[in-house]
Amino acid sequence: MELSRTTLGFAAGIAGTLFLGYCVYFDQQRRKDPLYKKKLKERRQNAQQNSSRSRTMGGPLPDMNDHEAMQRFFLQQIQLGEELLAAGDLEAGVEHLGQAVAVCGQTQQLLSVLQQTMPPHIFHLLLKKLPEISDRLRCSMRGATLQEEDVE
Repeated sequence: MELSRTTLGFAAGIAGTLFLGYCVYFDQQRRKDPLYKKKLKERRQNAQQNSSRSRTMGGPLPDMNDHEAMQRFFLQQIQLGEELLAAGDLEAGVEHLGQAVAVCGQTQQLLSVLQQTMPPHIFHLLLKKLPEISDRLRCSMRGATLQEEDVE
């Protein structure tokens, strides 16, 4: 018993219509849910907070054993810090410069260069935030190490 093309086309059309109706029906049910807007708002806020965190942290931390990756991270943080300071965003600029200082192998030399090139009030803000930034980076690196150990 062979089905004609017309019958197959008709069956495919009905199946497509039923699937589309199914999608529309459940979309309407989802939108009618009283918690839908609240959940959507929370999801968007979480996504925004995560993106602002990654922007503040300057992206993922590099592998501490990879010298080239650490050097790229250091240079990226210096550049971002300088750009943000030039744009007038002192908090974020100091944050990025602090991260650069925290991962720098020659901290004292870098701080003396920054002291000579930065306005005193910005340099003092950097010194004030440096312990907090260093602790946060240390915790982030420790967390990354734990996650890597969990994978093994």
